[in-house]
Amino acid sequence: MAANDYFSHTGQDGSGVGERATQQGYHWRTVGENIAAGHTNAEAAIESWIKSPGHCRNLMNDDFTEMGMAHAENADARFTHYWVQTLGAPR
Repeated sequence: MAANDYFSHTGQDGSGVGERATQQGYHWRTVGENIAAGHTNAEAAIESWIKSPGHCRNLMNDDFTEMGMAHAENADARFTHYWVQTLGAPR
């Protein structure tokens, strides 16, 4: 998202989080995603997810047993800072 200056749960190729997780070799039973943009640190991104009902549901979902989080920065992009959290449970 940072490299291409866009912000969406849908990849520019039309993919969803499940497709992207599968493409990376993750064999999942359930998978979810939280994204944030503009926050300069992880604490602020997580706080925004906690305050958002849908994102908070992902954070508190007992079905998810694994999580990965990433940050990318691009000074030329609209939001500069982009955060992605992928939550899942393996098969």
